[in-house]
Amino acid sequence: MTHMSGAAAKNDVPLVASPYDLRVSLGERIRESQTQAALKSGELGFIHSFTTGSAVDGPGVRVVVWLTGCHFRCVFCHNPDTWKVNNGIPVPLGRAVEEVRKYGHGLRTMKGGLTVSGGEPLLQDRFVIKVFRAVRQANIHTTLDTNGYLGDRLSDADLGACDLVMLGLKAVDAELHRRITGMDNAPVLAFARRLAALGRPMWLRWVLVPGLTDSGNEIARVAEFAAELGNVEQVELLPFHQLGRFKWERLGMPYECGETAPPSSAQIDEAMDVFRRAGLQVH
Repeated sequence: MTHMSGAAAKNDVPLVASPYDLRVSLGERIRESQTQAALKSGELGFIHSFTTGSAVDGPGVRVVVWLTGCHFRCVFCHNPDTWKVNNGIPVPLGRAVEEVRKYGHGLRTMKGGLTVSGGEPLLQDRFVIKVFRAVRQANIHTTLDTNGYLGDRLSDADLGACDLVMLGLKAVDAELHRRITGMDNAPVLAFARRLAALGRPMWLRWVLVPGLTDSGNEIARVAEFAAELGNVEQVELLPFHQLGRFKWERLGMPYECGETAPPSSAQIDEAMDVFRRAGLQVH
């Protein structure tokens, strides 16, 4: 993969990188008025990193575009450097589409596609939908990885450009959700129900954090909610890890989960059993 040209090249920073790399202030040359205009038009996206060959971000083997900007402040966030939009590299829409299309043959052969994640990609909803519509013309499968809070930004027609939605549900309990994210979960649950009503395919992603999301009651409520929707093809149980701890430290931010250990194999198995008993496929 070559470096991006145009707006991105001014930063002399490669777009291709791991989402676990610490990346800040890459779009600081863009004025606030320009940033807001870009978010509204979707003609310019702010990208944290771009990875290829992922087998864990949707079906098949995928290209993943990680966008910057997020309104949640999850206490266990692995990538707090994605919270600010201007931490990302500004990339013109056409250039982003061109980069994805380079991999079209391989993605189709390996039954994969494009996943757009974040951060929270729906803070850049116009950019996301324009990218999706363009790559689908090349018969590339599209997956939106979102926390769902801004789902009402998408029309039903917009959702038609998303072959799959991976919904990152932090918690069903409203108080626990506010503790984790600082935000209400009503819009998230409403978006999940809307996807179900429309019959849109969905995967549910849920993070198992010892001492925070691992109560038996909460796991049961998440499983019950997912099962009732009827459109959840599978649940992805994501064990908490400490790979992002250094980012909190480097950014000078207090990290509540700094002493939290990853869940044990037994804890993971117990949680997975709850989802299976609800009739859900879980990985």
